[in-house]
Amino acid sequence: MFIGESSILKMSSLPDNFLLRPSLEQLVTEIVAINHAWKEARLMVGNSAGLTVSLRNLKTRSQVRLLRHYAPEKVYLKIDEQSLEPSLEVDKDAETGEPLYGLILRKPVNGVTDAAHLPIRVAQDVLSESEIKRFTQN
Repeated sequence: MFIGESSILKMSSLPDNFLLRPSLEQLVTEIVAINHAWKEARLMVGNSAGLTVSLRNLKTRSQVRLLRHYAPEKVYLKIDEQSLEPSLEVDKDAETGEPLYGLILRKPVNGVTDAAHLPIRVAQDVLSESEIKRFTQN
């Protein structure tokens, strides 16, 4: 066995659509991991640090992929009446926040019932109005 052979075997056993159409489980796992890393980066280096911004953007892109591939059959948007995200436009110590969508899974995936929050303002920037209507459940 040569160096890297096991990696080649693992890659060859992946489904053909692994990158183009990741599984629901794969996307949810990715979003949860990115969300945790983003929150830690905010605490360690602040909201405006490059790492924090990159992780936040990666989380948003992954959430959009999840919605476009699996909503509304397996995941849907729901306004979270109880959570407010600290607004990035104001001082991070302020008590203000912005409304959020929860990405709610219709059936838990590995014990997870949602794929984190997405600020409504961001959803309106990255999704079309028709997508938001189609993906939203009241």
